[in-house]
Amino acid sequence: MDMQLNLTKPICFFDLETTGINITNDRIVEISILKVFPDGKEESYTRLVNPTIPIPPEVTLIHGISDDDVADKPTFNDLAKEIYNLIKDSDLGGFNSNRFDIPLLAEEMLRADIDFDMKNRLSVDVQTIFHKMEQRTLVAAYKFYCDKSLEDAHSAKADTLATYEVLKAQVAKYEEIENDTKFLAEFSSRKKFADFAGFLIYNKEDEECFSFGKHKGKRVLDVLESEPGYFGWLLNADFPLYTKKVLTAIKLRQFNNKLD
Repeated sequence: MDMQLNLTKPICFFDLETTGINITNDRIVEISILKVFPDGKEESYTRLVNPTIPIPPEVTLIHGISDDDVADKPTFNDLAKEIYNLIKDSDLGGFNSNRFDIPLLAEEMLRADIDFDMKNRLSVDVQTIFHKMEQRTLVAAYKFYCDKSLEDAHSAKADTLATYEVLKAQVAKYEEIENDTKFLAEFSSRKKFADFAGFLIYNKEDEECFSFGKHKGKRVLDVLESEPGYFGWLLNADFPLYTKKVLTAIKLRQFNNKLD
């Protein structure tokens, strides 16, 4: 397929193979990135990663990566700076990336003391576009849109390339899908989250609210004002680091507003 995405900045399609699906506790064992530039140039990057924790046998059966395969590989902490330098000027794209890959990547970055956020970048989730338009899996999407069989499924590199090709095919196939990263990001979003994991959402007034627990639906600022101890509990509980980062920023904003 010779069509090109209409980009105003680079976009990095990426895929992670991991030790599991828990964003807070699981770790990356392989990362593959395909950086696409506005002029159509492409740059690829694939690394095996030592997760520093065991890879469960049932997970190895899915992606084929064992403890032995990564025993002598660098940790994510070792690779974090070069990965960040590759993606720092780019929007992000992936398959189910808004709900899994981006949140887990953010956790790994923050554990490596890199201040990763999405404030100045867009995210395009090809799975969401696919589900809205056709309701299928990545293997079926690749066959449906590209008329190809996805060899080496659950290989990060193969999945990354397939995701990129599927998105280009989606843009070419549907007249209602604009060849524009901002449109694709908005179309592929589900709910408007203030964090990645969905613990904090925006209301109609674009104010952060809790999406869980006893304060579900309440404004974060109101809860922090009426129940100051709740903030400390959240920071000490088993929430993703990025969620805690957003909460801290809201708390700081509340403090600064009181000083004004």
